[in-house]
Amino acid sequence: MAIVLAILAAWISAAGVQAQNVSAKDVVAPTAYVSYDPVGRGMALQVAVVLKIRPGFHVNAHEVSEEYLIPTEIRAEVPAGFKAGNVLYPKGTLESFAFAKDKKLNVYTDTVTVKLPLTVLPDAPLGAQHLAIKLKYQACSQEICLPPVTKDVEATINVVAGQTGAKAANAAVFAQ
Repeated sequence: MAIVLAILAAWISAAGVQAQNVSAKDVVAPTAYVSYDPVGRGMALQVAVVLKIRPGFHVNAHEVSEEYLIPTEIRAEVPAGFKAGNVLYPKGTLESFAFAKDKKLNVYTDTVTVKLPLTVLPDAPLGAQHLAIKLKYQACSQEICLPPVTKDVEATINVVAGQTGAKAANAAVFAQ
């Protein structure tokens, strides 16, 4: 039994050291998906940014539970010919952490999808249009918080003249 406890203690200690050696940029792997590919002029679509969060870590939800917390946010540089709606953030979950005694924090873990509604205007340029997205977050483990980071994410939106040429895409991502 003593050997099992010693192994468990060493593993927990190693996990804490490993968390301290992780770069904040490596904690979240974002990928962008479009709901139509191609999309016709005059149509509405969504761009989903799927955040895959490294096991053992969380990021603060967009709606933070304490003022001092840094919310997860996406900002898009919308190209000419598009109109953006309000970003749709999922609800987080309230969880307890060693560094925030007596307070539950609103966080995202595992995989989270943030959606940006867009409208393709009637005069949008045809062909591949690039949507530059900035993802800002602060990642934390059970013990420590890493510095906030901003990562670049890009979505390609293929625009066609008519709505009849549009095709729904990435159904599994947008069914959530």
